[in-house]
Amino acid sequence: MSAKAEHYDVIRKPVITEKATMASENGAVVFEVSIDANKPQIKEAVEALFGVKVKAVNTTITKGKVKRFRGQLGRRKDVKKAYVTLEEGNTIDVTTGL
Repeated sequence: MSAKAEHYDVIRKPVITEKATMASENGAVVFEVSIDANKPQIKEAVEALFGVKVKAVNTTITKGKVKRFRGQLGRRKDVKKAYVTLEEGNTIDVTTGL
């Protein structure tokens, strides 16, 4: 059970944006992942949770914006995204939810 819980700690949620949808047409899926997760961990988690073969993992870190909240300056969290390219014939339907 603990291994599965660790996988859910690595992968937070799927990213559903216009760019992520375009990536999915090329066999890639985009996930928000924990900021300290590395590529081998992400690959292992995706393969274990969804039962697919992963070809490659690319990651980006989006820096949090400075926004005002009730007149106070606040800063959003930094977010790490993983673009997971799947092997031919493997698909993940992110619209169904985790």
